[in-house]
Amino acid sequence: MALHYNLSKVYAISDNDVDFARQIMVLFTEEVPPEIKNIRQGLKEKDYERVYHAAHKIKPTLDMLGMDLAYEDVLSIETWSRSEGKKKEIKEVYKSLKERIDHALKEIKKDYGL
Repeated sequence: MALHYNLSKVYAISDNDVDFARQIMVLFTEEVPPEIKNIRQGLKEKDYERVYHAAHKIKPTLDMLGMDLAYEDVLSIETWSRSEGKKKEIKEVYKSLKERIDHALKEIKKDYGL
């Protein structure tokens, strides 16, 4: 049983298609880590647009995988980037998001042999 993600939405939209779920997992492992790096780099450079676009890009994936806490973190990051807040205001949220993504990646790679 997955602890850091939930495939119920994926199975619901795919009529329980296991191959589709696997494709979603592969996409997650390939596309989300680079966007997390874009968020980190954007924070470092105070490039609000880069942060916003990276967060916005992974938001639907986190929602589809039932990663509600990570999804909330991404919403906070998007809001922060639109308001062009101070780095210290979002630092802990980013750490939380990265940690949740890392746990999910580790679990997905193990569960799907990726």
